Amino acid sequence: MLDQVLASVPRWANENVLIGFDTADDAGVYKLTAELALVQTVDFFTPIVDDPYTFGAIAAANALSDVYAMGGRPISALSIVAYPAKGNVEDLQQILKGGAEKMHEADCSILGGHSVADDEIKFGYAVTGTVHPARVTANAGAMPGDALVFTKRLGTGVIGTALKRGLAEPDHVEESVRQMLTLNRRAAEEMLRLGVHGCTDVTGFGLIGHAREMALASGVTLEIETDRVRFLPGAVEYARLGAVPGGLKNNREFASCVVEAMRELPREIEDLLYDPQTSGGLLISLAEADAARLEQALEGAYRIGRVLDRGEKAIRLI
Repeated sequence: MLDQVLASVPRWANENVLIGFDTADDAGVYKLTAELALVQTVDFFTPIVDDPYTFGAIAAANALSDVYAMGGRPISALSIVAYPAKGNVEDLQQILKGGAEKMHEADCSILGGHSVADDEIKFGYAVTGTVHPARVTANAGAMPGDALVFTKRLGTGVIGTALKRGLAEPDHVEESVRQMLTLNRRAAEEMLRLGVHGCTDVTGFGLIGHAREMALASGVTLEIETDRVRFLPGAVEYARLGAVPGGLKNNREFASCVVEAMRELPREIEDLLYDPQTSGGLLISLAEADAARLEQALEGAYRIGRVLDRGEKAIRLI
């Protein structure tokens, strides 16, 4: 729906806008000088875990991720809070504390924020970062012949749904939370030491949805080897039991039209490829030799496919 709405929104050319919303990139980039540009993004959502402190920290890590995906360094943030007028003040304090301490870990200063009274809790940040204009890692840079490297495992959406239904094992939830709390800072630092061509973080639209954006923006086809994709412990089992979030179904309806599957996949594996992620990993397009170096330098980074010349479909599953 948003794609249709944005198509009708007036746009005015500005030579300093390096990245706008034309290519559905992770953040906007605005050039200030020949050597300095701003990276700007905003993200907030409803609670996905029971503990308020952890929720705040995950929300911060998720918002920061867009800046890292663009090759930027986050420097400041504004909090966004929607909270019941008669809600528990201590819970709100813990949400803000969790977010603040994760921002501190990222060396990103919180300058203030805005709050509204709302019966449904929502929390997140608008984050500003900096980047050299020539070092922006947009999603439009993937090149035929590149390897595709992913830096986290899939399944946070399915595990979150399993938790709400009382199906999830505590150790599976713990591992999912640990991954969501992990900043993409080091992954971004390591990829920037190499000849990265394109990057996007895999969040709400799932692996297929964000791969679609990269493929369309770059004018290529992304070939994903499904047997290489790694999943969080318990995710496949919970997907098999039908613990799939509504966002997963929306992602499939939106993106499946650009997917060509070369073999029949188990339903639970296909589901997880569309699973909406929170604070997910970076999907990075870079030369084969650099992909091997990244796998060696960054624990948890692994190759999931390659970039092809544009074919009939934007995504090819093998």
